[in-house]
Amino acid sequence: MRVLVVTNMYPTPERPALGPFVRDQVEALRRRPGLDVELFAFGPGPKALLRAAGRLRRRFRGQRFDIVHAHFGLTAWPALLARLGPVAVTLHGNDLLVRRSYAATRAALPFCALTAGVSREFSGNLPGAGTKRRVAVLPVGIDLQRFRPIPRAQARARLGLDPGGRYLLFPHDPARALKRYDRALEVAGDVPLLTLGGVAPDEVPYWINAANAVLVPSEKEAFGLSVIEALACGVPALGTPVGIHPVVLEGVEGAYCAPFDRDEWRAALRPHLESEDPRVDGRARAALFSADAMAARVVEAWRDLLEVRTSGRGLAL
Repeated sequence: MRVLVVTNMYPTPERPALGPFVRDQVEALRRRPGLDVELFAFGPGPKALLRAAGRLRRRFRGQRFDIVHAHFGLTAWPALLARLGPVAVTLHGNDLLVRRSYAATRAALPFCALTAGVSREFSGNLPGAGTKRRVAVLPVGIDLQRFRPIPRAQARARLGLDPGGRYLLFPHDPARALKRYDRALEVAGDVPLLTLGGVAPDEVPYWINAANAVLVPSEKEAFGLSVIEALACGVPALGTPVGIHPVVLEGVEGAYCAPFDRDEWRAALRPHLESEDPRVDGRARAALFSADAMAARVVEAWRDLLEVRTSGRGLAL
């Protein structure tokens, strides 16, 4: 199967934190036998988006792909306009949750052969999902080699943190309003609250392992990779019941998933702040959402799509 991935979410030396989860999925797909995966990544912004279709046509002139898979709703447009093969698109969050992207994303979907969301809950943002519109659920997954338990003392020494201190981690840029940094501050109180704004992706596992716990009190989540990354590192995670959080955190001793309430969250957090080295046994749960496992789901969806197209049965969108 010959596949082209089109995205404006891909790390570069200038923007290392731009879509590392897409990179992880592309690399996982390239590890699978029987796939020839090409990548076309371009920068964010309207000018880059407008130029992308022409660049695609020139780069792959005369070629044809079994699947062209776009990551992020707006990138479906250059993928469609280049006419290189049937287009599948994975929607990641801001493409449906942010007004400036929503209308343009929705306008592209009737022309796509397959639409996917990164979680079942997030897919509900599409009118007609599950009734008039078929929407696949295709999470991106995490790299289990990068997100792993690291001795807390080692992580703190690397980051210049007090080896005997108490730290909490808000695993996002505080400027992202839907992630609710204000709630994390309420819970942390006088405990230092670390954040990941501007942190290079390869350094993120050290920040997770340096923390007593990870706080993810989001108002909305398309998926929720941060709690999975925390569990893969063996670090306690607290999250609101949005996105994938209930599925990932349920039944993991030391993890917590509940609507936001400052006092209840503080009570759940207290044992982790009192422990010298709080850890949870969450790696097996995180492995269910590894990049390799999720890549297998993507390939299965592609094969189903091609089978439908070959049989001529059509596909309800």
